[in-house]
Amino acid sequence: MALLGKTGAGKSSLGQTILGEAVFNIHHSANPGSSKCKKETRQVDGGLITVIDTPGFFDNRMSDDKLKSEMIDSIIECSDGLDAFLIVFKVERFTKHENEVVSKITEYFSEEAFKHAVVVFTHGDQLPDNMKIEEFVHGNKCLCDLLKKCGNRYHVVDNKYWNNNQQDEYRNNKVQVAKLFDTVKQMVESTGRYINEMLQSVQKAIRQQEERIRSSSVGMSPEVIRQQAKSNVSDRLMKAPGITARVLLGGLAGATCTIVVAALGLKTMIAGAVVGAVAGVGAVVCTVAGWARHKAADEADSAGEAAKNTATTIIKQDKEDVEKPTSQKEQQSEMETLHDSKKNN
Repeated sequence: MALLGKTGAGKSSLGQTILGEAVFNIHHSANPGSSKCKKETRQVDGGLITVIDTPGFFDNRMSDDKLKSEMIDSIIECSDGLDAFLIVFKVERFTKHENEVVSKITEYFSEEAFKHAVVVFTHGDQLPDNMKIEEFVHGNKCLCDLLKKCGNRYHVVDNKYWNNNQQDEYRNNKVQVAKLFDTVKQMVESTGRYINEMLQSVQKAIRQQEERIRSSSVGMSPEVIRQQAKSNVSDRLMKAPGITARVLLGGLAGATCTIVVAALGLKTMIAGAVVGAVAGVGAVVCTVAGWARHKAADEADSAGEAAKNTATTIIKQDKEDVEKPTSQKEQQSEMETLHDSKKNN
């Protein structure tokens, strides 16, 4: 389960409430919020539960480069697919800023991603006596529209005061987390796990890197190989031109028509190119090395078709090419050659 929400919404605390352990860094300061993506797995009620805690992607407190870096790390951790997006909000008065966050989520998420989303409210102790979360959300059209898109799946917890509350069954984290698990289980049974084209591309790239490292390194443990492979893919995405945090977030949430990370193919692992229709903007980000790829995009009638045409051309070229560079020095050399070629074109 991936936790999404603005900085200070209580994502890390929610993750700990779900897993039953203090596994995430909680910030008790004037500047709260996770600064790094973190993935933790624990056994809960006889089953393994994995929670991915992400930084606050829906506000503007991080620099573009920092946001892009954390977005890439989150995508890499989500690349095997997800059972659920948990969209996290505080129980508080929804001001203009909170409504803007709701609007951003609505903008970025595709209809397919909403099928796998559950809204979770934290700080349940802020609910007035005898009020349930259903009454709290009623009357805020922006919030109600979001909940409707999520199939009216929402729950409430309190990461501080409801942990050992035996007097009130509703205001009890054990009860609420069990209900959340039931909701996620029913959702997965109905829709399956969430994975899209971009996550599959990242997953494939990690596996390719694992094969490279395994063939050239002896005695390296599977865990170390996996981490090195993830690091290599992260570096490729950071260096690839045209990939912005906005595009990556849209790619994770499926809001782009198509997003093709050409830094994640065979030869294209080094080429570095993206074709994607950016959600809510209608623009196409296109930084492609080679006339054939430009031509494939130019001949399209729409942004989505342009992305698909370019993807087809990239795949065709990759099938004709065999991976050769294995050392860091050789990879750097090829990257510089491709960069010079792109400039000349």
